[in-house]
Amino acid sequence: MALTVLLLDTSAYSAAKRGHPDAVAAVRRADRLILTPIVLAELHAGFLLGRNLRRNEAELETFVASSRVTVVDVDAETALRYAVIYQGLREAGTPIPTNDIWIAASAMQHGCAVLTADRHFAKVAQILVEILEGPGGR
Repeated sequence: MALTVLLLDTSAYSAAKRGHPDAVAAVRRADRLILTPIVLAELHAGFLLGRNLRRNEAELETFVASSRVTVVDVDAETALRYAVIYQGLREAGTPIPTNDIWIAASAMQHGCAVLTADRHFAKVAQILVEILEGPGGR
């Protein structure tokens, strides 16, 4: 039986924390969860702009400390995959935000699906995507 490995986009982490039923279920069913430094940066930036900095930082620290969670490096291999994705999106005329190309490149590199509420990830032909519906889905 294959392991379920999901790379959480910022929107998916946030949706799970808000109790979005599909996000919570996906996080619970996954054998492994992956975060990237890009997702961590987006989360920390959001926390700094919000009203619950200490609580949010503590919850993220606890989440990252879980044995099911891995923070992967962005390295030279990720950069090569970024270039492939960028080229494909550009040729198709379907750009997406730069940070999301990095997140997609990490998913491609590690062979896992991206869990997200952002529909534009579906434009990335090189990855599998699970898009959250309902509140939080964009």
